[in-house]
Amino acid sequence: MTTLQQKIDFALVLRVRNANPNGDPLNGNRPRTDYAGLGEITDVCLKRKLRDRLQEAKQNIFVQSDDRNIDGEPSLRVRAESETNGLGKKAWGKGSKKDDTAKAACKKWFDVRAFGQVFAFGKEGDASGVSIPIRGPVTVQSAFSKEPVSVTSTQITKSVSGEGDGSKRGSDTMGMKHRVDAGVYECYGSINPQLAERTGFSDDDAEVIKSILPQLFENDASSARPDGSMEVLHVIWWKHSCKAGQHSSAKVHGSLRNILNVDGRFDHEVLKKALLGLEPEIISGF
Repeated sequence: MTTLQQKIDFALVLRVRNANPNGDPLNGNRPRTDYAGLGEITDVCLKRKLRDRLQEAKQNIFVQSDDRNIDGEPSLRVRAESETNGLGKKAWGKGSKKDDTAKAACKKWFDVRAFGQVFAFGKEGDASGVSIPIRGPVTVQSAFSKEPVSVTSTQITKSVSGEGDGSKRGSDTMGMKHRVDAGVYECYGSINPQLAERTGFSDDDAEVIKSILPQLFENDASSARPDGSMEVLHVIWWKHSCKAGQHSSAKVHGSLRNILNVDGRFDHEVLKKALLGLEPEIISGF
C-alpha cells in the first residue's frame, strides 16, 4: 500500500437547527460563539466525531471516548502498553527505538496515522518513560457559521430530586438548556502528502476519510443534538495533481468561502471552474 502522493483539500458545509453543536463548559455549556457572534464548532469536537464514525466503520482507534470504549482499556497509556490491544510495554520502555515504536503505532491505529498523537508516558524522574510526538497529515479547522447565530436559553426543572430523602425539592432541580436556532457552518481541512509519508497514511485511508465526512453526525444524537438537528449539506473534495498542490490551501478554501451563501447554497459550476486545473468533487450529505 503506497502512501498518499497528491495533496488533498476538503470542506464541509454543515447546518444546525435547534441544537447545541458544541457547548462551552466554561460558559454554562452555551453554544460556542466568537466575539463577532459567529457560531463555532472546535476542531477537537469535529475530530472526536470523526474518530467515532471511523470506529463504527471498524477502524482501529487509539483515542476512544469513554462511552465508546470497545476494548475495555481504562486509559491511553494502558491501551498503548497492552499486549492484546496495544504494542506491549517493551515498545515504550527504556532502550526501545522511538522510530520503530512510532511506525508501529501508526500502522496499528488509524487516528494516529491520520491526526497524529503525542505519546507522553514518562513520569518526572522516571528514566524508563518515553515521549514520542507524531505529526499527522490530516488537519481539520474549526467550523464557523456564515452569519451570527441566535442562541436561545431555556430554564428546565427536574421531576425528581437528585439528593435527599425526596421530601422536598433540592436546589439541583433547576437547570438551563441552550440551543442555536439555525445556522450554516463551514469547515475546511487538508491532507499533507509529506507528513503522510512519515505516518504511512495512504490513498485508501484518504478514501475512508472522504466516505466518513458526509455522515459525520449520524449516530451522534443526544438531548442537546436530537436526531436530524445537525446535518452535513455538502462535502467538497479537491485532489491536486502533485504533492505540493496546484494552488495554496488558502486559495482553494477561499474559492468556496467567497461564493457560499448564508443558507448553505452555492453555484456548483462556478466552484468547479474557479481554479485552473483543479476541479473539486462535490458530495451531498448522507
